[in-house]
Amino acid sequence: MPQGAESLLRTLAAHGVEVVFGLPGVHNLAVWEALSGSGIRMVGVRHEQTAVYAADGYARATGRLGVAVVTTGPGAANALAATGEAMASGSPVLVVATDIPSTLRRPGVYRGVLHETRDQRAMFEPVTKAALDVPAAAELPAYVDRAVLLATRGAQGPVYLGVPTDFLTAEVADHPATTTAPDRAPVPDLTEALALVENAERPLLWVGGGAARAGAGPALDALNDKLNAPIVTTYGARGISNHPLAVRGPVHAPAVGALWDDADLVIAIGTDFDGMMTQNWLQPRPRKLLSVNIDEAELSKNYPADVAVLGDARDVTAALADAVPVKKAAVDVESVNAAVRRFVKEDSPEAAVFLDAIRDQDATIVADMCIPGYWIGGFHHVREPRGLAYPVGWGTLGFGFPAAIGAAVHGRSIAVVGDGGFLFACGDLATLKQENLPLTVVVVDDGGYGMLRYDQKTAGHTITGVDLTRPDFAKLAESFGVPAVTLDGFDGLADALTTQGPNVVVVNATLEPPVNTSPRWYRKPAN
Repeated sequence: MPQGAESLLRTLAAHGVEVVFGLPGVHNLAVWEALSGSGIRMVGVRHEQTAVYAADGYARATGRLGVAVVTTGPGAANALAATGEAMASGSPVLVVATDIPSTLRRPGVYRGVLHETRDQRAMFEPVTKAALDVPAAAELPAYVDRAVLLATRGAQGPVYLGVPTDFLTAEVADHPATTTAPDRAPVPDLTEALALVENAERPLLWVGGGAARAGAGPALDALNDKLNAPIVTTYGARGISNHPLAVRGPVHAPAVGALWDDADLVIAIGTDFDGMMTQNWLQPRPRKLLSVNIDEAELSKNYPADVAVLGDARDVTAALADAVPVKKAAVDVESVNAAVRRFVKEDSPEAAVFLDAIRDQDATIVADMCIPGYWIGGFHHVREPRGLAYPVGWGTLGFGFPAAIGAAVHGRSIAVVGDGGFLFACGDLATLKQENLPLTVVVVDDGGYGMLRYDQKTAGHTITGVDLTRPDFAKLAESFGVPAVTLDGFDGLADALTTQGPNVVVVNATLEPPVNTSPRWYRKPAN
């Protein structure tokens, strides 16, 4: 009969898990010992936050479950910020955290056991889709199975699974993993939705991360072959469509925002209209709104829908594509895209050079919460689904490099980070080297927290706390055995990106923030 750690890994393998990210600790060493012969690759990182960010980056790049294994107490607590980002962005991530031995736990009593937390599961409840504690060793494989299903089915999101450390060495019977896909729910009646579409003269498709996670891209293109409507994507849906009517810029650019204002029907697929995309809901309510979402709570959360369709984004979009009438294009999207390109060149010639260098890279781009990352999130032309990972769910600085580690396990990746955010996880240069990952880290060094410096400057405040002492990033990388180059400005970046990685490119440059950052939003509250 297998031990709990072996059964845990067997259940994950039965669900198709091939890689997990983690950090060993005294309470989870049994998992490391059980890895041999499991068929699962363990990517060892240098911080628990990195483990979950990497699992998230892997999930975003692949569409598969990302798994992080962390240890008890402070190890689990270190994973919270990254788990919150996965929750806000709808990433299917499983966080397996050990807990103190069940034999030493007394309900309601904090005894002071090493790494003990009064209620470790409760820490994760606000930042997960579900938080579970395994109640008995015999139930460990069944709880792993349940956790995987919760994370990956329906409205996806992270799940916490707490495992007392003694359960990992207890003998447990295997539990058959639930690997059969559930029957797909029938598409609801679309009569009211079709009536809205038929009466619209200037429809707009607004497509969010839920549509991307559902794999709705082909259905979306089929729908728009008949609708001939502009397609505006949120950060989470970048790359879902290369339809000729796909808009290549953020709604924060006035030329794109005008499409929203002029539309007589917005068809929202897999989105919740969050504050970052709507300029904190300063975009006026659409004249008419058709909302499609798998999560009932998201259908009319921020803008009340005239018609709400509860269902899978792919299935509903495909059904709409079969039934909607053919319409003539009411907008010249190419002229809008041309206006966006002109705007970027006029607004920031340096950013235009930067975007040009990134544009043709055959790689997953992972951006951090930093000024170059904001330019990427807003204006980088993503050509493939899952080609961009961007942390504006929760907005966690320090996401870019560790999430790119997870993406790079799948294939070539480029991390775009600032000097401040890179220091959050620079120790994982050791992971980059140890795993020999095809990852290029582009560190844009502007001397500190450039976005916060801009905020202080525009508010007329004293510049304080944002200018940082930094290492020589190239020498830092080389000390880990990772090749590095340093550039002054972006002119040589395209050539530097011909190296597949692992490597680091340091760019000494300062960019002004783009219009998709809140200080530059063009919609303003009424006085």
